[in-house]
Amino acid sequence: MQKYNWNYPTNIWVGENRVKDLGFACKTLNIKKALFVTDSGLINSDIVKKTISELKINGIYIEIYSKVKSNPTGTNVTEGVEFYRKNQCDGVIAFGGGSGLDVGKAIAFMIGQTLPIWSFVDVGDNWTKANSNDIAPIIAVPTTAGTGSETGRASVILNEQTGVKNIIFHPKFLPSIVILDPILTLGLPKEMTAATGMDALAHNLEAYCAVGFHPMADGIALEGMKIIFKWLPKAYDDGSDIEARLNMLTAASMGSTAFQKGLGAIHSLSHPVNALNNLHHGLSNAIFMPYVLTFNKDSIQEKIIKLCEYLELKDTSFEGFIDAILCLRKKLNIPHKITDVIEEKELQLDRLSSMAFKDPSTNGNPKKLNESDMKLMYQYSISGELF
Repeated sequence: MQKYNWNYPTNIWVGENRVKDLGFACKTLNIKKALFVTDSGLINSDIVKKTISELKINGIYIEIYSKVKSNPTGTNVTEGVEFYRKNQCDGVIAFGGGSGLDVGKAIAFMIGQTLPIWSFVDVGDNWTKANSNDIAPIIAVPTTAGTGSETGRASVILNEQTGVKNIIFHPKFLPSIVILDPILTLGLPKEMTAATGMDALAHNLEAYCAVGFHPMADGIALEGMKIIFKWLPKAYDDGSDIEARLNMLTAASMGSTAFQKGLGAIHSLSHPVNALNNLHHGLSNAIFMPYVLTFNKDSIQEKIIKLCEYLELKDTSFEGFIDAILCLRKKLNIPHKITDVIEEKELQLDRLSSMAFKDPSTNGNPKKLNESDMKLMYQYSISGELF
């Protein structure tokens, strides 16, 4: 497989076994002692052990922080910052799925800050409060193809005191170097391949449908969705398909590049459920997707028809696209209702609806929303009925 170097929106090194270039990436950024941020599920894996061994051979000193939770917390970031300072690190390697990448980026960001992390929640111009000169250099190495956090300007962090998942934003959250190596995703189980792949689809889809004028984001999102519809089923059916894995990594990065335009109610509904019920973010996005799409129909129908034409679907109507989404979910064994994965009694609808309405993603939704709309979409996702 050929290797590629891209520079959009940051330096991206692409191809099989590019993880072997991680030591060179550190030297490029003058990182001599890196904080290696990952999660407890990955830290003992062969690929991490081999990667760390090769870094040491290349003369890069490594300190490891591996307490990252599946829904990463403010505590993860605080601990990581303290560990970074205590060990006098000079850069961050964020290695893993979206959680590891989000925490790694947030640690690198908070190294240069005196205000608490919640001062930089993505509301208004909060990001301008930050000291942007002392952010540590970041190298991102994704091992799943979903969040696209490696090309994102934000991290999603759970505030344990409030129970709210907050989007922490700054333009310099963007890693300096990204390594997309499909070898790292070969061991991903089917259910995780499905959930992360649908997360990538949600990012591209909501970016495309979001309010605002951003033709560059729309173009990236369109191609991202075309890649996903072609390659996600192949990656799911055959996890060893290198070409499918590489295409899905690329589509995930495209999604997070595109959603600088905005997101929408799929993410607004997901974040509270992720925080309060500890449901995987990609899975919740996949479940809520058809309910939000049909709720938004009047505002997105024209764009969805254009999308169907670009995807070359047999049925290019809005209903044809919903059928395509439902068929894709069925092929990937995605549950249809939220109550297929969470007991109804565990869903605090009023609290969830309030949190969803206040979520920053709500502002990008193509149809103006209120708290009652959020509750209604939750209710439909419980019944399984589409709008």
